[in-house]
Parts: sequence; C-alpha cells; structure tokens
Amino acid sequence: MTPPPPDHDAAASHAGMRRVLAMYGPAVFAGALATRATDPVVAEIAHDFGTTAAHAALLGTAYTLPFAFVQPILGPVADAVGKRRVVTVCVCLLTLMLAASAVAGTLGWLMVARAFSGAAAGGMMPLTLAIMADAVPLRDRQVALSRMLIFGISGQIAGGAIAGPVAAVAGWRGMLVLCTLAALGGAVALILASRGATPEPRTHYDPVVAAKRYRSILQNPSAIPLYATVATEGGLVFGSFPFLAPLLIARGIGGTTEAGLAIGAFGVGGLGYAAVARPLLGRLGPANVVRLGGVLGFVALSGFALAPALWVAVGSGFLLGMAFYMIHNAIQVRATELSPQFRGSAVSLHAFSFFSGQSLGPVLFGLGAATVGLGVSLGIAAVLLLGLALLLAQRPA
Repeated sequence: MTPPPPDHDAAASHAGMRRVLAMYGPAVFAGALATRATDPVVAEIAHDFGTTAAHAALLGTAYTLPFAFVQPILGPVADAVGKRRVVTVCVCLLTLMLAASAVAGTLGWLMVARAFSGAAAGGMMPLTLAIMADAVPLRDRQVALSRMLIFGISGQIAGGAIAGPVAAVAGWRGMLVLCTLAALGGAVALILASRGATPEPRTHYDPVVAAKRYRSILQNPSAIPLYATVATEGGLVFGSFPFLAPLLIARGIGGTTEAGLAIGAFGVGGLGYAAVARPLLGRLGPANVVRLGGVLGFVALSGFALAPALWVAVGSGFLLGMAFYMIHNAIQVRATELSPQFRGSAVSLHAFSFFSGQSLGPVLFGLGAATVGLGVSLGIAAVLLLGLALLLAQRPA
C-alpha cells in the first residue's frame, strides 16, 4: 500500500490541530483565567476577611492542590469513558464552583469553593493536551501544544492583568463573576462543537487496571525524573506570584494593579514564545531552547529579587513567561510520549506533579520570606531554575 504524500499528512495534521483548538480552546482559557484570578487581589481579600496576606495567598494552593490530586483519578477515567466526556463535565462543574466562590461569605467557604474549582479545572488542560497529542503526530506536536498554550496563556494574562482593575470597580467578587461567565462560555462552546464529533469509545473503569497502567508508566526510566522536574519547575516559577503585590508595596513601587501587570506580562511572554516556537525550535533545536529558557528564567527571577522600579518587575514577568514556556513545552512533549497507549493517564501524572509543585511553591516562598526574606528566596529560585533547565537539556528527549 502506497503511503500518503507528505503534503496530505501535513494537511491532516493541521486540520486535526485546528479542530482541537476550536473545541477545547475556550474551556482551557476559562480554566487558566480562574487559576491566577485571586493572586493579584490577595491584599484586598485579606482586608475583607480580616486576615494576613500570607493566609489569603493560600487561595492559590487551595486551587492548585486539588487540581493536582484529582489527576490520578481523572486520567484513567478519561482513558476508559472518553476524554471529551470528562472535559465537558469538568468545565460545567467549574462554572458552578466559580459562581459559589463569588458569593462566599467567609474565607473558609471561599477556600472550599476554590478547592472544588481547582478539582474541576484539573480535568481540562491536561486532558486537552492528551487529546491534541492523539490528533497530531509527534513531528508537529511541540508546535501544536504551543498553540493550545496560547489559550491557557491568554487566560493567565487576563487573570493577572485585569484582576486589579476589575477589583477596583467591582471588587474581587466581580473578578470571580467574570471567571464564571468565561467558564460558562467554554462549556457552551464545547457542548455545541461536540454534537457533530465522532462518538468516543467507552469501556468500564476498573481501578485495578488503572493502577496497573500507572505502574507500567512509572516503569519507564524517564518517567520519575521527568515528573520530578516538572514539579520543581512549577514551584520555582509560580510560588512567588501571590507575594508580588506585598513585595511591590513594601518597596513603594506598586500594589495590586501593578502586581497584576507583572503577572500579565508573564502571559505575554508566553505568547511571545508561542509566536516564535516553530522558527526557534528549527534554528536552535529543542535542547538549546531549554537552555535559553534556563538563562532567561535566571535573569527574570533575579529581576524580581532586585527590582528597584516597576518596569523591572514587569520586564522580569515577561522574561519569566518566555523562559517558563521554553522549558515547560519540552517537558509536555516528553510526557505525551511516556505511554502512547495510556496517554491520558501519563499526562495526568504530569499534571499531578506540576500542580503539586505549584501548590507547595507559595508555602515554601512564604517560609523563605519569613526567614531569609523574599528577595533572597527569589535569588535561590533563580539559581535552581537555571540548574534544572541545564539538567533537562542534557537528558535525551
């Protein structure tokens, strides 16, 4: 049998990528928007509930920790009953939980609602990456995943950049209402697009079989080092975000709105990487792109540590966004190939590791701020991120 010509393969690959982007992009945007929505308004939430900024900053952990812990369950469930079904249920649940967050009467109830929101969001971005990997061959996958990241990055930009201005007009609750509307839009878009999609095969979910799948994935010698790498990366990059507003306030160079600009610049940096990913990878190769990401990450976190003016903090946010996605995109591609047969489970373990690291990041940065100071903690993180990138670049893909 004569294989199809390369042009036919490329056209089919691009068509599959566009289809996945159109179906799942709005839901991914909504999940990313909700992830960072409370970081720039930590000071306001703390004031409203009469608590400290460090305590209110745990809202980030309340969202990301359940996001992480639900992954070992959702991955095998999605492999059994269909990834699209699981994503659809999760985006609908996210809509309800964000609405509950917006009307929470105490910090405790807000924490609970954020936790359930995080658990719901846990079924969206990781499984969408697995869906994209199913639809696009390996040779085009890193570029395809970078395109899906545009939706996640755009959500992060919006969550970081507009949370402060929205809170100034409608309070932090207004920001959560906006997140609710975005999730509702993502749910409607996915449900409508799914009407004409090919029905997914469905099998019985067996936890014993799921455990065997995880065992087979972890027997891959690349799995544990890769999952440890992404967990460390998540903590180093995102752990500082809830502390940016207090840092800028303490230095007299900004507050909630300015912290939102710095976090928004992180997202713009990610968009910058997505725009140049194809030529950059073609010119430098994946390993050198990861090394470049490590260098930029070192400069960015050092910039946060030393920032004497707002423009330095915003510029550091932009560089950190570029750096993070240079490193993280390479990790994602490797995660999709750990177990092609059980890709949903492999990517869910990747997400579990990543968001576990994100969840612990604010706790560790909080401890660092209370002991050696936030500036020193950021400097240590800069060195560690550079070392992590150099080690990752040395490992075979």
